[in-house]
Amino acid sequence: MHMLYDSESFAVVHIFANVPAHACDVQANESANGPQMPRHGFEIVDKRSGKEVYLDGSWAELFQQQIQAWQRDTPTQEEVEDTLERYATLAQTPVVVH
Repeated sequence: MHMLYDSESFAVVHIFANVPAHACDVQANESANGPQMPRHGFEIVDKRSGKEVYLDGSWAELFQQQIQAWQRDTPTQEEVEDTLERYATLAQTPVVVH
């Protein structure tokens, strides 16, 4: 897990897939259902609403592209927050503290 962004309104965490030590062994990665690919994702927390959204699969890939664009272009905080606001509209899960 790696914190990517933390502001008064949003927090973004990159969550890495749990990859077993033998993941490089293709046969060890196969189960009864065929090959399994570990997946990473991003959790975006909207602190204002107390809700979060977890992006994985193609959503995570799109968000990763956005992060790469930010690294190239160095956006303002307002531009980052505007983008996160759009993703936050997908948030339905209340944040629960354990």
